[in-house]
Amino acid sequence: MADNTGDPEEIHDRWQKTKVFQADDASAQPKFYCLDMFPYPSAQGLHVGHPEGYTATDIISRYKRMNGYNVMHPMGWDAFGLPAENYAITTGVDPDRSTHANIENFRRQIQELGFSYDWSREIDTSSPEYYRWTQWMFLQMYAHGLAYKKHARVNWCNTCQTVLANEQVIDGMCERSKDPVVQKELEQWFFKITDYAERLLNDLETIDWPEPITLMQRNWIGRSEGVNVHCRIKEFEYEFDVFDSVPQTFMAQTFAVISADHPKLPELVAGTPHEREVMDCVARIQRAKIERKYGEEEMIDGAFTGRYIHDPYGTGDLPLWVASFVVMDYGSGIVNCSAHDERDFAFAKKFNIPLRPVMFPEDPVEAEKVRTLDYCYHHAENGVLAAPEKFAGRKWGEVREDIIA
Repeated sequence: MADNTGDPEEIHDRWQKTKVFQADDASAQPKFYCLDMFPYPSAQGLHVGHPEGYTATDIISRYKRMNGYNVMHPMGWDAFGLPAENYAITTGVDPDRSTHANIENFRRQIQELGFSYDWSREIDTSSPEYYRWTQWMFLQMYAHGLAYKKHARVNWCNTCQTVLANEQVIDGMCERSKDPVVQKELEQWFFKITDYAERLLNDLETIDWPEPITLMQRNWIGRSEGVNVHCRIKEFEYEFDVFDSVPQTFMAQTFAVISADHPKLPELVAGTPHEREVMDCVARIQRAKIERKYGEEEMIDGAFTGRYIHDPYGTGDLPLWVASFVVMDYGSGIVNCSAHDERDFAFAKKFNIPLRPVMFPEDPVEAEKVRTLDYCYHHAENGVLAAPEKFAGRKWGEVREDIIA
C-alpha cells in the first residue's frame, strides 16, 4: 500500500519513485482497466467538472487495487484541435507553447488532487509520436474502403471558423464566441461504420453493460427492417428509393415528406410559385435544428413543394411536403406518410392534409374513432386491415411478409 503520511508534495514524489500506481504488464494478477475522458487543455486550468468525474474513477481504481487487481489507470491530454489555433490567432502565442504550458498546469493540478494515475502511460494527442498512429489507422480504413468523403451540413461558427458539436451550441449561439451559429454544407470525411451495424448490434448481448446503456446503443445503431420502393418525382428528372418500415399500411399513404437538408430541394422549387414559401420554411427548420427545438409540439413545421411523387402502388400520386421531422440521413431523405404514424398524423392534422386509415381496432367503438381521425392507431399487432382488398380482414401483425411478397 502507498504511504500517505507527510506533505502532499512529498507524498506524490514518493508515489512516483516507488511506482506504486504503475500497472505491471507481466503481473499474474487479474487486470482492470479504468479510463477517464481526457481533458482538453485549451484553458488555463481545470474546471470543477474535471475532479468531479476523476474522483469517481479514482475511488474505483483504488478499490480494485485493494481487492488484488493489477489496475491500469492512465491520464492524457486531448490536445489537438482548432480552439488552440484560434487562441493562437487571438493572442499571438504559438499553439505548441500555449498548449504545453496548459498541460503542465493541468498535470500539476491533477497531481495535487492526489489521484492514483499511472503517469508512465501519459498521452499527449498533439505529439507526433501519438498522432502518427492516428494517421496510420486512418490510412488502413481508407485502404479498406471504410473512409470516404461526402457533403453534409454542420453547425458552423463564423467567428471561430470551426465546426461545433450540438453540445457547443447554446440557444443557437456558439458557447465560446457567443455569436450566432449557422448551418453550413462542407465536404467531410466519414467512417463507414454502417458496414458493422449488424455486428455491433448483435455483440451488445456479449458485454456486461447496464441495460440503459445498451438500450442507448441499440437506439443509436437504429436498425430498421422494411422495403425500398423505387419512386420518381413527377415532371422532374429525379428517381430515388423510399424506405418503408411498415409496408402493411402502404395503402394509407396520402402524402410524402422531404428533408429540409435534401440537396435536390432548392432545384425542386426553383422558379415555382412555392419557392419562397419553401425556402423560408427551410431556413426556419435549420434554425430550429441549431437551437435544438425539435420534439416540441409547436416546432412541427412544413410547406408544400408543389411537386408530386408518382405512386402506382397505393392511393395515387402523393403531394410532396418539406417537413421538420425528416432527416437527410434516413434512407433517401424522402419518406411516404400515412395515418398510421404519429409524426405523420400530427403533421397532416396541422396542415390539413387528407388522411386515409386502413387499419382498425377490433372494437367497433374504437374503430370508429380511428375512422374519424380522433387519434393515431399504429403498430398494433391485432389491428385489422381494410385495404388492400386482398388482405382485408387480416391482422397487421401476421400479414407483413405477405404484403412485402
